[in-house]
Amino acid sequence: MSDAVERFGALVARPERLDLGEAALQIARGAYPDLDVGAWLRALDRLADGVTGIAAVRARLFDELGLRGDGEGYYDPDNSFLHRVLERRRGIPITLSVITIEVARRAGSPCDGVGMPGHFLVRDREAGVLLDPFDGGRVLDEAGAEDLFRSTTGAGPEIPFGPHLLPVLTPLEILVRMLANLRSLYRASGAAADLEWVLRMRFALPAPPSTAEVAELGEALAAQGRLLEGAKELEARALTTDPESALALRAAARALRARLN
Repeated sequence: MSDAVERFGALVARPERLDLGEAALQIARGAYPDLDVGAWLRALDRLADGVTGIAAVRARLFDELGLRGDGEGYYDPDNSFLHRVLERRRGIPITLSVITIEVARRAGSPCDGVGMPGHFLVRDREAGVLLDPFDGGRVLDEAGAEDLFRSTTGAGPEIPFGPHLLPVLTPLEILVRMLANLRSLYRASGAAADLEWVLRMRFALPAPPSTAEVAELGEALAAQGRLLEGAKELEARALTTDPESALALRAAARALRARLN
């Protein structure tokens, strides 16, 4: 776990040179420590071989490879790991989108991730078209995107749809969302060791962690029998935050120390 966290931290520390595919594979290595990241980067290279233009990228990934959304096992953590999505040909919107972005980049057709509420999409920079990798790379016009937004979020006509709901995300923002998905899954399942590495990767990102995230790390350590380590972690982080958050973290640390008695 520590090797993956360390490498992930080194990658995100240089956002101007960040390789989104490698960073996503380091997230996968948190769960699969023996993962050969280089081999899977080469697999992405091979998927882009002989491909020119976004139409060809769509054909390669969704027609030939058969990538699709996993509606039945949506909340399986494997759907968040890039190599497992490539192996199983199934995933969730954001992981399928990362694969699309990375193959398109290698094919000379740069794309961006679009963080529409309720559903992650891809936008081809050159043509400006939206793709839905979860639905086999389907091309969406504005009306199609609005229909998808309303069906996935339940939003009614009183909520106007427009470009403000189709924000282009940076690679760092995409990674934040990938880790947020895993954080939610591991917190719900009580997988404390997995939650720990997810949070440590989250803390490596430039956006400062919330007080809730830091307290959650303390609880994840405590759940592994590492109460003192959890308390010390909270106390150390209390030194680098605002007074109100520091007060809450010190209180949480005292609670962990009390459980040692």
